Amino acid sequence: MSRTFKNIPYRKMNRSAKIDHETKTSIKNRALHAYYSETDMDDGFSLLGTFSKYRGHVAIILIGLFFSSCVSKKVLNEEQGRSKQCIDKLAECQDRYNNLESRHRDVIGENKDLYNKFINLEMQLANEQNKVLLLEQQLEYFISANTNLLDRLADLSVVSKAGAESIRKSLDALNDQNRYIKDLTSSIRHRDSLNLVLVMNLKRSLGDIGDDDINIEIKKGVVYISISDKMLFKSGSAEISPRAETILGKIAKVLNDHPELEILVEGHTDNVPISTSCMADNWDLSVKRATSVVRLLQTKHGITPDRMTAGGRSEYIPKSTNETSEGRQINRRTEIIILPELDQFFQLLEPRQELVQKNVN
Repeated sequence: MSRTFKNIPYRKMNRSAKIDHETKTSIKNRALHAYYSETDMDDGFSLLGTFSKYRGHVAIILIGLFFSSCVSKKVLNEEQGRSKQCIDKLAECQDRYNNLESRHRDVIGENKDLYNKFINLEMQLANEQNKVLLLEQQLEYFISANTNLLDRLADLSVVSKAGAESIRKSLDALNDQNRYIKDLTSSIRHRDSLNLVLVMNLKRSLGDIGDDDINIEIKKGVVYISISDKMLFKSGSAEISPRAETILGKIAKVLNDHPELEILVEGHTDNVPISTSCMADNWDLSVKRATSVVRLLQTKHGITPDRMTAGGRSEYIPKSTNETSEGRQINRRTEIIILPELDQFFQLLEPRQELVQKNVN
């Protein structure tokens, strides 16, 4: 008895649609139910033949279901990948936005600072312009007053010609004195600038020496280099130590760069008396220490002797009290004083002497 396999209705699915587990189970149960309702268990061989006849259709159905499921899973993975890429790009955009916002705040702050500086510079410029205007007005006033004064003197009939000439000479002398004062002020500024350069060069050269052992300062318009006695000499001796030779070499290098300057070396002691076969007293000790320094600067470092003077001040110019050991240690020192060339001061005094003679005449 031939039997036919009943066509099982199924829903045609799109490859891109997702078939879930329940749909697969429903199709399987409907196929079994239809098959067993049409056949008897006694006709097993006939059923087997029928199944062989339609096994191609069943294979096609199962393959369709399998590839439909695979394609849906692939589409899902692709969508998930694109979603992850979008999330990554969103995070990257967010980071760039945060960086740009931070930079924007920084630029706003910089613009604010620049604006404040601009306002300050404008205020300073306005102040300087006001000062210049005031000085110009004062200059015009003085010129006008001077001219008016001379005109009035010329017009006064009670003033003799000789008297007017004397007044004119007095005014000229005042102008000369004014020029002399300006030149003197300029020279003093030049000297102060030179002193500052010397101090900077000396401190740079002696930067590795402690401040307790050597001190550099500007005092009374000249540069003082004060070196402690423990840095230069042994106690009660005028012999220079090897370490002191290195320090004096650095000082000499700076001094050789300014051959127009003169050098005064002064020895100082404390008030403790000394009396040995080599040293009669503190006067003797202070002088011999100063001459030892001068001799070393001349023989080993090439400083010309006509620039140098050695002197001893004994215990009579103390920098601190002699009542304590610390104070006495400060007082035991050798000072190298850098002086401008004396001829420069004499040159500055020459115009002054001429003015005095002119006023006398």
